[in-house]
Formats: sequence, structure tokens, C-alpha cells
Amino acid sequence: MKGLIQDQPLLISSLISYAGLYHGEVEIVSRTVEGPIHRYGYREVQRRSRQVAEALLSLGVKPGDRIATLAWNGFRHLELYFGISGLGAVLHTINPRLFPEQIVYIANHAEDIYLFLDLTFVPQVESIAQELKSVKGFVVMTDEEHMPRTSLPRVMCYESLIGEQKGEYAWPKFDEQTASSLCYTSGTTGNPKGVLYSHRSTVLHSYCVCSVDGLGLSGSDTVMPIVPMFHANAWGNPYGAAMCGAKMVFPGEKMDGQSIFELLDQEKVTLTLAVPTVWLMLLQYLRETGRKLPFLKRVVIGGSAPPKSMIRTFEEEYGVQVYHGWGMTEMSPLGTVGNLKLKHQGLPYEERMNIKSKQGRAIYGVDLKIVDAQGNELARDGKAFGPLLVRGPWIASGYFKGEGGGIIDDEGWFDTGDVATLDPDGYMQITDRAKDVIKSGGEWISSIDLENDVMGHPGVAEAAVIGVPHPKWDERPLLLVVRNEGVEISKEELLDYLRKRVAKWQVPDDVVFVDELPHTATGKLLKSKLREDYKNFKLP
Repeated sequence: MKGLIQDQPLLISSLISYAGLYHGEVEIVSRTVEGPIHRYGYREVQRRSRQVAEALLSLGVKPGDRIATLAWNGFRHLELYFGISGLGAVLHTINPRLFPEQIVYIANHAEDIYLFLDLTFVPQVESIAQELKSVKGFVVMTDEEHMPRTSLPRVMCYESLIGEQKGEYAWPKFDEQTASSLCYTSGTTGNPKGVLYSHRSTVLHSYCVCSVDGLGLSGSDTVMPIVPMFHANAWGNPYGAAMCGAKMVFPGEKMDGQSIFELLDQEKVTLTLAVPTVWLMLLQYLRETGRKLPFLKRVVIGGSAPPKSMIRTFEEEYGVQVYHGWGMTEMSPLGTVGNLKLKHQGLPYEERMNIKSKQGRAIYGVDLKIVDAQGNELARDGKAFGPLLVRGPWIASGYFKGEGGGIIDDEGWFDTGDVATLDPDGYMQITDRAKDVIKSGGEWISSIDLENDVMGHPGVAEAAVIGVPHPKWDERPLLLVVRNEGVEISKEELLDYLRKRVAKWQVPDDVVFVDELPHTATGKLLKSKLREDYKNFKLP
């Protein structure tokens, strides 16, 4: 027997329809690439999102087509979030920090048919435009006054394109399992792989963003997502904010401490989210200027584990509560949040700090377990550790176009690649990484890819890359090299060699020449020993 309840599909368009109707006057504030601060309300976001949909339909876009963006956090990017997915097409956010060859691969693999880009990225796209095989046209996200002279073929101005539309488009209804957005992850070796979210998964994830034990976002908040909109959809905040009618503040391209502080202060932001690198810059600015954070109540830190000193500074010096969050692109991305339970509230500060420094506890919708080498579930005692597996209604079941083969087991569990502990209260702590991926300022760097690149140099006999601690970026890559016999190569020569092959931020910070590298009994590099030997290494 089924319940007698209406079957309404969970669609992204319903979020902006709700926000436009019930929170129409609530502001969206953006620091624009052009310079000025832009303000308008959800009602206008809804209208202009409809114009985006109408414009795309006029260009021949069909449901299922992929539409790419290379853009900062801003109001036009928000309109694309709703306009593209709302008509049934797929929003494909591309990380502009990737190496050009990776951007070309991703856009071609996704078969993007249009690319929307902020002014900042015009030169970058000009250099690769001819290699983007499926792209029919480029839309620069600005107005006619700021439209640049560009060599981009089939180029259009965003404001002119949508300005021709009436904004009366009726959002269609379709299957909630329809693909809504696409994000590529480079957290594994080899080519980036696409995670294809659905309308259903996105709406369910938005409920989590708005739940008290999730991110606790509500209509009484002013939220500033500093985490980029090209990073797992800004951790779901643009959708969550529309669901609850929260005021949103977008920082654009300016991520320095002063610029972030100005928006936090002027707009009375109560909740903000970013990787630790951003908070290091903000805290440094606050120390230098003596400024305070009178309005900010909560900071969510993800991407990398925040040092305890950062948590203490926010909470003890500025009265701001810190919440550690963990997840993955494959998880939409929220998996755990470091909310304390009622029984923890009266604990001494140091004990609470030990709990808060973990990756957090599982939120409803995400199942976690750790297993041994045979796949048997391990005890949730906070001591046993093993590969961390996850499953849930907003966790990937496979990669776009089947890349990487099957990624879940017969029971639906996805291996995160992390090794972790779970305690009886559900708090998870990552103890190691199954793959030797370096996390730098919230970005993943593959040590194996770097090793493969440097091994192409004729003077290199063997190479290893490990992550070493860095005060600003959490980790940075250190390259260890065994020279070929009788060959002299310098540090700068190797780094110049890599600069031509990888993105600037992936280039190792230093090179150490060694006589030999340690190996396991099976001939694999013994990176655990290297990490131990170089744990106190001082980067230049």
C-alpha cells in the first residue's frame, strides 16, 4: 500500500521560485569583476534566471546539453546556476586554476556547447579556444560598456544576450533524477573525472545545508560563500540560501584579507565558508589592523584540516564559532560537520577542542564505515582505522561517461581514498590518505602525476613527491630526485621543466637531490618513510 501523498519532483527551479516568491526583497550582494558592488533581490534573480533559460533556448540548447562556466562567485554565475539547470540542461563549472591542457580535456570530455566566462578569464580562454572542439560560442559575463576586444570566435555579451528576453519562461517539470550539474575532480591520478549531480540529489543536499546539524543556514543569516562556485557548487550554499531565503554576499575575485574583511563588516555577514588559506590571510589582516568581527557568528572550514591555533584564534579572540566540515566532490560535497552534541557543551575547552579538530560527525543522509583489508567493518571506537567508505542519496554512483569503471561495491559503498577512525558518537578523523595526494590551499595535487612528469627529464633516474607542512597552504609538494649517473642537473632546471607541463600552483616548492630513495619489498616507493624523514623540512 502506498501513501496518498502528491508526487512533486524535487527540481532546482523550485528553489529559486520559492526564494523569488517568499524572499523576493532579500539581497544578493556581489563584488563585481568590473569593480562596483552590485545589489539586487531574489525576485530579480528569478526573473534573470528565466532570461538565461530563454536565451539558451534561442541558441538551440536542449535538455541534457552541457553549458560550461569559468567564473568567480557573483550574481551572474548565480543566475546560470538556476537558468541552465532549470531548463533541463547541465551546468558545468570549470576550475580556472587548472592547467590549460586540463581545461581543454575537461571541456572536450564534457562536450560543452557554450562557455560563459568572466572578464578575468578572457585571455586564458583566447589561448585555448581553437582546441575546444564542441563549443559553439563564448559568452563574456559583462555588459556592453565593459565588453573587451577579443579574438574569441562567436563571442557574445551576457547582458545583451539575456536582455533580449522577456523573463517569462515557465520552468518545465521533468524527472527529478535528471542531471543538473557537472563538476570534475582531480583528486585522483590520471585525467579529471566528472561527477554528475541530479536535481534530486541537489535539493536533498540543500536540506542538509539548512539543517541545524548540517551548516545551519537559515533565513536570518547573511552568508558569504568564499569557497568557489567551481568547487563542488560552493559546498551547496547557493542552493541552500535560496531554499531558506538567506542573504548572500559574493566576494568575486578579491580574496585578500582586507577585501574579505570589508564585505564581512559592511554586509554584517553571520556565516562564511572557505579553506584555511583564506582564513590565514584574514587573521593576518586583523592582527595588523586591530579590526574585529562584531557580526560574524560562524565560520565553516573545509578543504583541509584547520590547525588548532586557527580555531582558538577565531573563538577566543573574536568570539566566532568554528565548524570543521569534510566531504568530497563525489559527495556533493557534505559528509561530516563538526557540531558538538549536547553532552559535550559542558566539557572543558581543551576536550571540546579535541572533538572540534576532528573532521566532524556524520550528517543524516550520509552513511560512513571503516573497513579492514578484507572489507570487514571495523569498530567505531575512535582507535581502529581503515579505508573510509560512504554512501547516500547525494553521493556519486559512477563518473561521467563511465570513466574509472565501477566506483561503488554491491552494497553501494564508495571508497573515499582516505583512511580514518570513527568514534562511538559518529565523529570521523582522517589519519592518512590511501593515495599520496597533496592538499594545498584546498586544491588537490597528484604526487604521482608530478613524478611521471619529472621522470620525462633525461637527467632524472628516479623521483618522489611528498607533501610537507606549509604555514599558509597546509601542504606543499617537495620533489626528491636521484640523478642519472654522470649527469648534472640543477633545481631550477627541473622546476623550469615542470613549469611547462603543470599548473603554476602544482610546481614543487623545492627540490632535494638524494643518492637513493627508500622502497618497499615489492619495489614501490616507501613514502611513509619519506614523510617521516622530511616532516620538519623547511621550504624556502
